[in-house]
Amino acid sequence: MGDWRGPGRPEREDPLGAGWERHRPTVFGVAYRLLGSVADAEDVAQDVWLRAAGADLREVDDLQAWLVTVAARRSYDILKSARVRRETYVGPWLPEPLLTGPDASQPVLVDESVSSAMLLIMEELSPPERVAFVLHDVFGLEFGRIAEVLDVSVPGARQLASRARRRVANAKQSTPHASKAERERVLTAFRAAYEAGDLAGLVRLLHPGAVYVTDGGGKVSAARKPIHGGERVAEVMVRTGLQWHPDRIDFAEVGGELGLVFHRDGRVYSVDTVQITDGLISAYRRVINPDKLARL
Repeated sequence: MGDWRGPGRPEREDPLGAGWERHRPTVFGVAYRLLGSVADAEDVAQDVWLRAAGADLREVDDLQAWLVTVAARRSYDILKSARVRRETYVGPWLPEPLLTGPDASQPVLVDESVSSAMLLIMEELSPPERVAFVLHDVFGLEFGRIAEVLDVSVPGARQLASRARRRVANAKQSTPHASKAERERVLTAFRAAYEAGDLAGLVRLLHPGAVYVTDGGGKVSAARKPIHGGERVAEVMVRTGLQWHPDRIDFAEVGGELGLVFHRDGRVYSVDTVQITDGLISAYRRVINPDKLARL
């Protein structure tokens, strides 16, 4: 990111210094959880760094809390306008894939709140609820700072977080969490069936009520509405697999969970994540919008 200190400014007067690299994953993590966009989160992190570089931080007692507060304010502004943009988005919207674990290009704070399932749950919250929930329940920010970000009273901030927490908990009850081993087993079998064009094999791996969601953003050919039903989803997958047979299908950690990355013509064509219920794929989410894959 560079050095913001002016010529001759001693190291001890630099409260930011190496602290930025230590806190940047948190700043980026706050923005990504609030916005569901790697591109927007990177822009927010850059804005926060520029703001910090020009500020006198010598009186700041908690640098991370200060940086998170700045990131949250900027993200909140973007989040409110993003809700308007979502209304004109072509087809289903899915979070921009975030590679984590050994596939990450830089350190990323990982927990269930970066999974595609949780980001979609949080997408149903109002912007103030989402901010209050992420800042308090995920990052442990005190309600006084959250109230400043949202321009509400402290009791109001508490109420927003509490309401969001209940809504998230209710939604999670209908989205059971599969173990890492189960996810690996199901996806390994799915990849083999997909590569073989095995319709019956895919049907056996898909929940009868499975839903298939593709995010093309109007940039590439994609279903404009979710497709429902295990057999119907399997048929569509076999047909599309024959139409654009991938060069290879890799496993990758996406949002803290195992997913699939499809390559075609030497580039990433799609990033796919799944929800597993009772050992079967109950939701299959495919991002093929090239704007959301450019950073991969």
